[in-house]
Amino acid sequence: MTTMTGTTAVKIDGKRVAGELKRKLAERVRLLKDLGVHPGLGTILVGDDPGSHSYVAGKHRDCAEVGIASIRIELPADAAQAEIEAAVRRLNDDPSCTGFIVQLPLPAHVDTHRVLELIDPAKDADGLHPTNLGKLVLGTPGPQPCTPRGIIELLRQHDVPITGQRFCVIGCGLTVGRPLGLMLTRPSEHATVTLCNIETRDVAAHARASDVIVAAAGVAHLVKPSWVSPGATVLSVGITRTIEGILGDVDPNVDAVAGKMTGATGGVGPMTRAMLLTNIVEIAEAQAERATVRTAP
Repeated sequence: MTTMTGTTAVKIDGKRVAGELKRKLAERVRLLKDLGVHPGLGTILVGDDPGSHSYVAGKHRDCAEVGIASIRIELPADAAQAEIEAAVRRLNDDPSCTGFIVQLPLPAHVDTHRVLELIDPAKDADGLHPTNLGKLVLGTPGPQPCTPRGIIELLRQHDVPITGQRFCVIGCGLTVGRPLGLMLTRPSEHATVTLCNIETRDVAAHARASDVIVAAAGVAHLVKPSWVSPGATVLSVGITRTIEGILGDVDPNVDAVAGKMTGATGGVGPMTRAMLLTNIVEIAEAQAERATVRTAP
C-alpha cells in the first residue's frame, strides 16, 4: 500500500501536460503538411446542451493551436435519426476529414449505438467504434478511447506507478470506466483493476484498498476522505454542473489524505482533448505512410 507523502496532495496538472503534448503534435502536423497531408477533425453536435457545446468549442480551439483543420456539423435537438446518420456518412466520405467524433450524449430519441456503428472505424477519432473496442480487447493497433488514454499518460507524466498497482475505477461507462479497465490490464500496464458500478457493495472499501482511485461516476463529491488510503493517487473524472460551478466526483477535502490528485477541472479534461488530437495525427501519419509505400519504386 502507498504511504503518506504529506498533508497536502501534489496537484496532477493535466493542463500543463496537455500543453506539452500539443506543442509536439504541432511539429508532427507541420511534417505531415510538408508531405501534402493535411489533418482535419470533424465533429457532429446535436442539440443545445451547454456542456457539449463547451467541449466541442474547446476541441476546435485545440485544433487551431496545432494546425489541424476543423469540420463542424451542428444539428438541432429534434434532428431525426436519418439526419444524424446522413451527417456521419458525409464525414465518412469527406477526404478533408481525417477523423471525427459524434459528441455524446445524443438526445434521448436517438439510437446512439446505431449512430456510432455507422462511423468508419478508420476515422473513429474517439476510439469507441465496436471494431476499435474489439482491437483494444485483442491488443491490436487502432484508435484508443481518449479519456482512458489521457488518464494513463497523465499518471506516467507524474511518475505514478501503474504496473502491479491496485486501481479502483468508479463508474463503468463506455467512454471511461470500461475501456480504462481494458487498457490498465494490458501487458504494457499490468495493473490490477476493480471496476465499481451502481450495484457494487461497499465502494468505499474497494477504494480504500487501492493505490489509485479513478472517479468517473458523475456524482458530485462522491469520493470522501474516508474512502482514500493515505498517500493514494486520486483522479476526478466525472463532473456535475451546478449554479455554483463545476463540481468533480472527488470531495476537495481528499486533498488532506491523498498523495497526488487532480481537481475538478484542469486535470483529466485537457488530456482527453489532447488525446483526441493525438488520434487524429496518428491516423494522418498512417495515411502518409501508406501513400509513401504505394508510390515507392
